[in-house]
Amino acid sequence: MLDTNAFDTATLRLFDEVARSGSFTAAAELLGYTQSAVSRRVAALERAAGGPLFERLPRGVRLTSAGHLLHRHAADVLDRLDRAGEELAALHRGSGGTLRVGSFATANADLLPATLRRFAGRRPAVELRVTEGLSPHLVERLHAGALDLAVISDYLITPPGDLRLVPLLEDRLLVALPRDHRLAGEDDVDLRDLAQERWIEAAPRGQPTLLLAACAAAGFTPRGGLRVAEWSGKFGFVAAGLGVTLVPALAARAVPSSIVLRGLRGQLPTRTVYAILPEPALPAATELAGMLGEWQACTTVTRM
Repeated sequence: MLDTNAFDTATLRLFDEVARSGSFTAAAELLGYTQSAVSRRVAALERAAGGPLFERLPRGVRLTSAGHLLHRHAADVLDRLDRAGEELAALHRGSGGTLRVGSFATANADLLPATLRRFAGRRPAVELRVTEGLSPHLVERLHAGALDLAVISDYLITPPGDLRLVPLLEDRLLVALPRDHRLAGEDDVDLRDLAQERWIEAAPRGQPTLLLAACAAAGFTPRGGLRVAEWSGKFGFVAAGLGVTLVPALAARAVPSSIVLRGLRGQLPTRTVYAILPEPALPAATELAGMLGEWQACTTVTRM
């Protein structure tokens, strides 16, 4: 078995320089060694490699067959290490590398993609990877080191104190109505006027929801029966006139033209949306968090 432990980076760089220059003396001058030190290290490398790597000539050296084989691999290893160093430097500057971002589903309607588009224009060399998940799961992934930044809400979760929290916005509630609904022409709606409507929702059973909290504050319990989880499905049921649903303002731009959004009167529950980052955070993650804070929610309701 060959002693590949002797193939350390410094030795491979010395070997590469001798191979390229064809001279122990030239390599020694370039790398700041004595000629005898280069000779000793090459001899040790040849022992580890199992035989001669250079043919000694009257003037200089040239690679043997074994030397050519090892040099091909050494050049590849050194090139990969050089590129790794460049990428790490870019990562720590915030101008390159990979940025791993997590987000809960509603933020993926506009907040995150709109911001990532701006970010990609500013930092085109940063590779973006995006994961969708529930806020508690995203926090777990941050703790595990699998994400560099996450967009979460405080719905069903207390924001963790051991991560950097960047408040982004207070997400208010709108109501989605069919276009021919009796209240579709109003600028805003009193939630109590919707007490007899069938509500479309699919929150986990037994868990508090923004709908239940809002209706309780208005003095009634919402009629259920239509459990639909995906936003596209909820919008389809609303457009068909089968019920109504609450829509976070965060998702307003994703609402199709077949339904209308109306504001709700009174003091209604909201949720706070955060960007969360580990400490210390990557510069690119810190920059993205700042850009997320610049995003403007859709504040106008759908017009008839």
